[in-house]
Amino acid sequence: MLTLDPKLLPIPKLHQYLLGAIGPRPIAFASTVNEMGVANLAPFSFFNVFSANPPVMIFSPARSGRSNTTKDTYNNVKIIPEVVINVVNYDIVHQMSLASSPYAPGVSEFEKAGFTPIASECIRPFRVAESPVQFECKVNQVIELGSEGGAGNLIICEVVRFHIDERVLSEDGMIDQHKIDLVSRMGGNWYCRADNAAMFEIKKPITTCGIGFDQLPHDIKYSKVLSGNDLGFLAGIEEFPNETDVNEYKLLELSELFLSLDNHQELELALHKRAKVLIEGQNLEEAWKCLLSFNNR
Repeated sequence: MLTLDPKLLPIPKLHQYLLGAIGPRPIAFASTVNEMGVANLAPFSFFNVFSANPPVMIFSPARSGRSNTTKDTYNNVKIIPEVVINVVNYDIVHQMSLASSPYAPGVSEFEKAGFTPIASECIRPFRVAESPVQFECKVNQVIELGSEGGAGNLIICEVVRFHIDERVLSEDGMIDQHKIDLVSRMGGNWYCRADNAAMFEIKKPITTCGIGFDQLPHDIKYSKVLSGNDLGFLAGIEEFPNETDVNEYKLLELSELFLSLDNHQELELALHKRAKVLIEGQNLEEAWKCLLSFNNR
């Protein structure tokens, strides 16, 4: 394990470690205006949502690590405390990247990157028409985290209006995670796309309490096949399947396995391998029946 003191690292190297380890990060494609009404558009991956009541988002246009200069976005919101946070999906990711180029102040990133500016309803900055979700925000506070290169500037925004492209909605009127096709930032030049290959579901234990690791049987907890992640999935069950259900599963699904393997260790290994496949298929109760059948011979 490499152990590092951030105070002893050059800022560029520290920055690379942080961005390489903390990801994928959502992207705030921030639209602002200066006192002359000139629009600016820039992406920031130091960003997330932090409250629903009130709806609050925070993003951070950091000082340049090379020149210690501040971003136009930061300069603009200090004068006009308003911003549109546009969501970035795969359809606009290359245009978004182009907009991050160091164009001179006064040059329109909307024009350079081929985006369509549309008027907001409550604030002065323009929305990006091509973005699937656009959040009109009032800037409540700006917190400067330092005065040296690499220091962040937290822009705390309250959403006052937002707009959703109906094409990314599911039948129940909520945002469909497959249709919206979001992208996020990784380290270096890497991005991540939230498509079918990248996404998976885990049911949130909001109203349920799993049995926990401490209740796992010894032979399962110290399995040579099951990973810590597998055990975490198993430990999420609220109660063990009853003996009758385990016996029935054994007779219907595992009889051939029990008849073909007499060796105690080989049978246990085979059952754990089968359970792992069931875990990968999110079949929690069936995986437990498979595992418990070993001690139910």
